[in-house]
Amino acid sequence: MSSREAILASVRANLPKVERPLPVVPHFDSNPPASLIDAFGAMLKRMGGSLLDPGPVDDPLAPVRALLAESRLICSAVPEIAGERDLAAVTEPRALADVDHAVVRAAFGVAETGSVLLTDTDLQVNSLAYLAQHLIVLLDPADIVVNLHQAYARPEFREHHYAAFHTGPSATADIEGVLILGAQGVRSLSVLLAPRPSVNRT
Repeated sequence: MSSREAILASVRANLPKVERPLPVVPHFDSNPPASLIDAFGAMLKRMGGSLLDPGPVDDPLAPVRALLAESRLICSAVPEIAGERDLAAVTEPRALADVDHAVVRAAFGVAETGSVLLTDTDLQVNSLAYLAQHLIVLLDPADIVVNLHQAYARPEFREHHYAAFHTGPSATADIEGVLILGAQGVRSLSVLLAPRPSVNRT
């Protein structure tokens, strides 16, 4: 047994045997914004992302198709949009380094921060949301929560291998305040509010 293992074993063996319930953490959501969609869109824009205008009733995904019209390589993790790279065939994360546009669906969004949450199920290959040049996220408006307190109470954090918040595109700034987007990740993050496809349960 290494020194590290011996120390950790000793700590575990001497933990207090007192049962204390965890404190109840409030959600701080007693005064939510009048419109979660408006609040989410405003914060998303503030963080450098964009909320796409809704498409026509007969083609709600038209705004996404417009963004993809000039794309060099599309990779889609959603059934609503066809991609040119099969995620099921990707064996190494770096194989997605040449993706121009990635399309995913978020588990939920957070009005307080303009964030979307992506899990291993949503991405299928974790590098999809980081190596692509541009990230397009479908978000069901019914899945927008008020704040991060509500967000962390959601089951996604317990049911998945990982869950990551994305708040706008990658960005960095130097001490002179020059902001650069896409420095370590996606250059743009666009969100389209699109209800989840209905599931035939019969």
